[in-house]
Amino acid sequence: MKPMPKTNDPLPTDPEARRLRVQRQRNVAMALVMGALAILFFAITIVKLKV
Repeated sequence: MKPMPKTNDPLPTDPEARRLRVQRQRNVAMALVMGALAILFFAITIVKLKV
């Protein structure tokens, strides 16, 4: 296994590294959406309990 060359390139040219970066971004986006949905459900539940 050869070591990866160290560069300051923010967008790696290695397809595997690019795929991992895109996958990580997608995971973060899904986590934020799921967290927002959970907060929305919690807020709706609290409002319904008060009525």
